[in-house]
Amino acid sequence: MSKDKIAAYQQQQKRNLSPREIEAMAFTKAAVLLEDAKGKSKDIEEYAKALRFNHLLWTIIQADLTEPANQLPPEIKANVMSLSIFVDKQTTKAMRSSDPKDLDILITINRNLAAGLRTNPATAQTGVAGAAQPEAGRAESA
Repeated sequence: MSKDKIAAYQQQQKRNLSPREIEAMAFTKAAVLLEDAKGKSKDIEEYAKALRFNHLLWTIIQADLTEPANQLPPEIKANVMSLSIFVDKQTTKAMRSSDPKDLDILITINRNLAAGLRTNPATAQTGVAGAAQPEAGRAESA
């Protein structure tokens, strides 16, 4: 199958996913990249690449939490923001130390969030970021 056909298929898949599913996929991807980097801790480029992706994901979540259109209750916004600050600090620690053990908590957080997003059908149209419908381009950026 050509790369163009694969890309078209992937784009169509994204259009059919709810915001929760897209966020779950993004958290899963971050966890997988971090897990792979953990096994290749001597490869600083791969290690840093995984941490940068994780940082970008959490930066997007933080930005969305501050949007006026965000529909999450204030208490949940505060909890997710607190978690994101912890993730930022842990990411910085992992980058400085290059110790694969420092990735464990990041992997666990991302996997738990992905699992939670996949298992709550009562609010299946909203995700961690809290918008009811994805804005054009927002869903694809995760």
